[in-house]
Amino acid sequence: MKREALLDHLRKAPRWDVLVIGGGATGLGCAVDAAARGHRTLLLEAHDFAKGTSSRSTKLVHGGVRYLAQGRIGLVREALAERATLLRNAPHLVHPQRFVVPVYRQWDRLVLGLGLSAYDWLAGARSLGASRLLSPADTLAALPGLCRDGLVGGIAYMDARFDDARLAVTLMRSVFDHGGLALNYLPVTALTHTNGKVTGVAAQDSETGESFAIEARVVINAAGVWADAIRRLDSTTAPGQLAPSQGAHLVIDRDFLPGDAALLIPKTSDGRVLFIIPWQGKVLLGTTDTPRHEMLLEPRPLASEIDFILDTASRYLARPPGRADVRSAFAGLRPLIGASQGGATSALSREHVIQVSGSGLVSVAGGKWTTYRHMAQQIIDRAELAGGLPARPCPTATLALHASPAAASNDVFGTDRSAVDALPGAGIPLHPALTLTEAEVRYAARFELARDVEDILARRNLALFVDAAAASTAAPAVARILAEELGWSDTRRRERTAAFVDLAHGFMAGPD
Repeated sequence: MKREALLDHLRKAPRWDVLVIGGGATGLGCAVDAAARGHRTLLLEAHDFAKGTSSRSTKLVHGGVRYLAQGRIGLVREALAERATLLRNAPHLVHPQRFVVPVYRQWDRLVLGLGLSAYDWLAGARSLGASRLLSPADTLAALPGLCRDGLVGGIAYMDARFDDARLAVTLMRSVFDHGGLALNYLPVTALTHTNGKVTGVAAQDSETGESFAIEARVVINAAGVWADAIRRLDSTTAPGQLAPSQGAHLVIDRDFLPGDAALLIPKTSDGRVLFIIPWQGKVLLGTTDTPRHEMLLEPRPLASEIDFILDTASRYLARPPGRADVRSAFAGLRPLIGASQGGATSALSREHVIQVSGSGLVSVAGGKWTTYRHMAQQIIDRAELAGGLPARPCPTATLALHASPAAASNDVFGTDRSAVDALPGAGIPLHPALTLTEAEVRYAARFELARDVEDILARRNLALFVDAAAASTAAPAVARILAEELGWSDTRRRERTAAFVDLAHGFMAGPD
């Protein structure tokens, strides 16, 4: 998977059936679906795969307990069905997760118990286990570190967790498995029109500046929070559809909440839920829902968001965490549907909208990781019609993803590590607080299209999100290995190291 060879393939095959703009969850899902149906498929990502929202989620594959409280039964039912599909198609990346809701008032125990029973009922045969009431002693046993003052019990239920960045990379590999092509750092700079119809794109390689004129029978705009910008390449008068919302997350050490169960805080002061989840040997806290008007490539948690999460967690944890305890603080922008009025974004839709413009551009707005596959199925159905492609059945409901035990492919992060273990530096972490090894860096550069220090430390490995300071310390070693793999000059190695160190600094919460 050398980049030059992939670019050469693009030069020799400039016409495609389906061209997808955007390498996040939705775009990657579309590319896998289209390629698996047998369409000649190309995906172009302006930065790295899952650079934006898709690597900054709450790491849950779930129906959405709070959507049930809002009466959005259809969304919950769809998400629970897709949860089962992901558990089947990517069992190496998606895992059942037990949640416990602590209860401090008897009335809440009754109401939450009824609600979670409805959640079980909606899952039907796809349920991961029935919810059940817990005594105070059982609740504390499940959630060591929970504040016990006033505790009257708890409710346990099942959902699922996943590795969002790794699933994105897995989807990228699945595109190749099914004959498609996916390229990062190749932003679309314009849409091309013939007789008023979109017939392709202009794109430019960020590394070399080389320009590409690419034809396609149908172009899909799956650019997430930047989808409106792509729509305006089609028509400068296209109205905005999105009202982005920022979700912030904090990572603290595992000893604040030991054990394997996750904690759900059912109602925070702003009416949301807040999760405290065991994750990557740490504890993940989140998330917020803050309206944002800026389309930042690298959003940062606001000071108020950090304080809100810590204050809320401190009401439930016996040992209150402070800013000094935060190992990493990160934020992502949700592409919510609805004209922003400056109000609460928690009321806007997490569901998706597919539109076909008069010129034939297929655009999708909204959505969430859990339902990415079903979204992609609907999008490709529409794209076949818009592009005059043969209508073919969608195979992804039962399609094992790359590295799944049921897939024909294999991967070092799935069922077989023999490939990475054969590379230099296997088994020895580059930093004592991280799992990343030299061999994994080399593998990611050779086979997973990693092109930068950030690609390695944020998405091929989750170091930046787990421990920003440790990731910063490991950056020079990662840059040295990438320099060998990608032929960097000493100047570029130093520049990319410095850029990552600066990025990592923004993931640090700072003093109280």
